[in-house]
Amino acid sequence: MCRIFAEQTPERYAYETRSLRIGGHCTSLRLEAAFWTILEEIARQEGLSVAKFATKLHDEVLERHGEVRNFASLLRCSCLIYLSEGSRAPALMAAE
Repeated sequence: MCRIFAEQTPERYAYETRSLRIGGHCTSLRLEAAFWTILEEIARQEGLSVAKFATKLHDEVLERHGEVRNFASLLRCSCLIYLSEGSRAPALMAAE
């Protein structure tokens, strides 16, 4: 089983930093390349750019919880929810 994980290309888990404008402020986010790929897929399904999707997510969390702690971790966990729930993830999120 370890072979499945060990045979990944280093590029897949290499950090990639991107600058995004969120809430009118420019910020840099550092995530593994695999997470950026998943975020691109989610954003595409929503008809948004990654920056607009990230802004929308940030604003919704801010509205619901009053603050956004550790946005990079929030994005990673959002990717995990998306992968574990598949196409049902947006419907589940809307229901909450």
